[in-house]
Amino acid sequence: MANPESGNQTVVTEFILLGFGNLPELRFFLFLLFLFIYVVTVAGNLLIIALVVVDRHLHTPMYFFLGNLSCLEICYSSTILPRLLAGLLTRDRTISIPGCLTQYYFFGFLAAAECYLLAAMSYDRYLAICKPLRYATLMNGRSCLQLSVAMWLSSSLAIDITIFLMQRLDFCGPNEIDHFFCDFLPIIKLTCDDTRMMELVTTALAAVCTLPPFLITLATYVCIITTILRIPSTTGKRKAFSTCSSHLIVVSVFYGAIMIVYLLPKTDTLRDLNKVFSIFYTVLTPLVNPLVYSLRNREVKAAWGKVAPKFSV
Repeated sequence: MANPESGNQTVVTEFILLGFGNLPELRFFLFLLFLFIYVVTVAGNLLIIALVVVDRHLHTPMYFFLGNLSCLEICYSSTILPRLLAGLLTRDRTISIPGCLTQYYFFGFLAAAECYLLAAMSYDRYLAICKPLRYATLMNGRSCLQLSVAMWLSSSLAIDITIFLMQRLDFCGPNEIDHFFCDFLPIIKLTCDDTRMMELVTTALAAVCTLPPFLITLATYVCIITTILRIPSTTGKRKAFSTCSSHLIVVSVFYGAIMIVYLLPKTDTLRDLNKVFSIFYTVLTPLVNPLVYSLRNREVKAAWGKVAPKFSV
């Protein structure tokens, strides 16, 4: 909605998330698809959290971080999918400016936290495979707690600064966001203020939140793969790689989609495909997490084997 003011300017009070409005014939199908994904995502991640809490064999640093990741993925998908589902069901695609900034706040906060958390999980696997004799000393309960607290606080600080700057913007032009959720670039395109300084600050903050965790993750996996290749027996290589293959799949999907959306040149073709690629890291990564860890992890499957009979009674 745009309210007229003095002169030729108007004050925008809400945005319109265009989403998948250009595919009206697929509206009902998309609603059922995203609803199914959301239900499976929440149920699967809740199951992993429950298994990590209940099974003593999963009370290790690796599964402490996995429980954190599952909790994060539930919040992550809940930030975006309920609003998308409501828009598909009711055809009401409007969202207030405070509501849009709130959605972006939680999206940015959780996305940054996931970068740090994936790096922490990579470091944990690095110590377990490359420094096994020092693993228990370096990755104890205190270390896990400190890493977790630092991760959440760092993510919050970065997005707090960005939101503080965005709250000072005035919107007085078009109010249509060509996306299915409120992201930084689509929002600032609608402001009538000069955003060059804010874009510079936000880019620097985004680099701090994504580049170091990515480099840490990359470096640890180079060391992990190098160490695994030095193991003489095939069985030993397979066992070592099985402990980190699930995490490597999640990392590849998450960072691969982010790089395509935010780093590649904004050509007309890629701009049209941004929504599709955005689905990978906002919708599919939270879904992939429980599926990958439950299907490829022996300890998780063993824990489920103990718990499942109790539900069938």
